[in-house]
Amino acid sequence: MKPIRSLVAAAVIVSSLGLGGAAQAQDAVVYHIDDTSSQALKGLRNIRNHLDVDPKAKITVVTHAFGVDFLMEGMKDRNESPFSATVAALVNRGVKFEVCEITLQNRNLKKEQFIQEAEFTPSGVVRLAKLQKAGAAYIKP
Repeated sequence: MKPIRSLVAAAVIVSSLGLGGAAQAQDAVVYHIDDTSSQALKGLRNIRNHLDVDPKAKITVVTHAFGVDFLMEGMKDRNESPFSATVAALVNRGVKFEVCEITLQNRNLKKEQFIQEAEFTPSGVVRLAKLQKAGAAYIKP
């Protein structure tokens, strides 16, 4: 009778850990972009590849400083392709793009200067910390 109890106990433990084939929780990931020229194109490519392998990942992109620029109307990458098309495609796959409002204030920018897919957060660095505290993996391309 002891081996059966051990098997039942092991099954309960495995089940509670999510290792027994039960649905796994979504991976939460935050991408941090603070410089458009060195990070935006690479970051967008990383995010697309990330979703190709893990389509259920919950991805938030937090931008501040000069990292907000690629989310502005009319911005193009070094190949002269508009960032807005790539951002829109990723938003359609569930990605959120957030712009730091402190950056807007410091750089005298207006929300109206940004593409419609951009969302806003009071502080980019505070948002990064909160997402990480909530369990999001941190990636800085």
